[in-house]
Parts: sequence; structure tokens; C-alpha cells
Amino acid sequence: MDFNTDRFINDLNWRYATKMFDSTKKLAQKDWLVLEESLRLSPSSYGLQPWKFLVVQNKDLRAKLKEVSWNQSQVVDCSHYVVFTTLKKVTKENVDEFIADIAKQRGATVESLQGYRNAIIGDIVEGPRSEVAQAWAQRQSYIAMGNLMNAAAQMRIDTCPLEGLDPSAYDKILNLENTEYATVAAVAVGYRHVDDKYKDIKKVRFAKDRVIQFIN
Repeated sequence: MDFNTDRFINDLNWRYATKMFDSTKKLAQKDWLVLEESLRLSPSSYGLQPWKFLVVQNKDLRAKLKEVSWNQSQVVDCSHYVVFTTLKKVTKENVDEFIADIAKQRGATVESLQGYRNAIIGDIVEGPRSEVAQAWAQRQSYIAMGNLMNAAAQMRIDTCPLEGLDPSAYDKILNLENTEYATVAAVAVGYRHVDDKYKDIKKVRFAKDRVIQFIN
């Protein structure tokens, strides 16, 4: 099937950080399953997937999260609220789990993947970047956030990324404090309210020659 480039660009222009969601409109399950796959299939460095996506549907929890999210209404009004968490540090156990999964899914042996395993451990677990492994993991999560939002836009489903939140308070509310994961940010998913004034405002982006430079 030919890719519709005009439709794709239109979808990107249609998307905006929705400020007001229609709380009466919920995603169909079949549509949510597509968005789930956009998260699961998101790329990450080494393919390590140092994340966990928490889909918070409990109304009481959402109300508590709203209080520590600058009181933004998107938290409670959207259809699905996705909290992005990442590993606080990367361990050999994390890498071994990943290597074992590769071997299982590709019909390989763990032994044949030792070189790849050692390269990851030598970088993120024991190398210089081990000191900034959490920041490294957080950067991976933003790739997944973009993947989710672009997939949603192509389905004409609205999203709003939220960094205006207290990660430590989220960790407490979501019982993450004694786990290997910590909150990074969140994305509200649903449908824009007809009264959201931002839906009709022109998207503002720098011209291509301002942000894209060719080095030949």
C-alpha cells in the first residue's frame, strides 16, 4: 500500500498538546491496542527497553496525580493516562533478561550473544556512562513518547505530553519508591473538547532552513 505523505503531514499539523479533553469520549479498545503496540515497538539504544509504561485508569489515583501535576485537568479528563517510568540504574540482571529474550525470540543461544551482552555491560553497567544511566534511560523514554504521539495523530487521537509534574510524588502515589523504576513524564490520550481554544490556533514552528542544516 502506498504511503500517503500528504495525509501524514496533515496529521502532524493536526496534532497539538491538547489542553482540554472531552471526558465523555473514550478510546475504543481496538484503537488503544494499536497505541500499546506503538509503545512496545518503540526503539531504544541497544534495544534494551529500559522502561515501563503505567496506564493509570483508577479515578482516585488520577485525582491524586492531578494534585501533583500543576492541577492540570488533562490528567483526569483524558481517556487513557500513560505514566512513563524508566530504570533508576541498569544492572547486569536487566541486560541478561534482555539477552535471554533475544535468544528465545530469535532461536539463538545465550552463549552466541555474549559479545553483545558484554558490550552493553561495558558501556551502561560498568563503563563511564553507568554514572548517568538513569538520565540515559530517561532519554530513551522520550523516544517512546514521540512514537505514541505520532501514532495517535495518524489515528486522529489527541495527546498531551506532561512534564509539569512532581516525579517523586508520582513515585510515592504509584508505589514505585521501592522498585527499580522511577517516573519521568506522562502522556494524556483521548479526544479534544470542542471548547478547547488551542485546537484552532496555528501551529508555530521555525522554518526548515532554521532548524535543518545539510553538511555535504
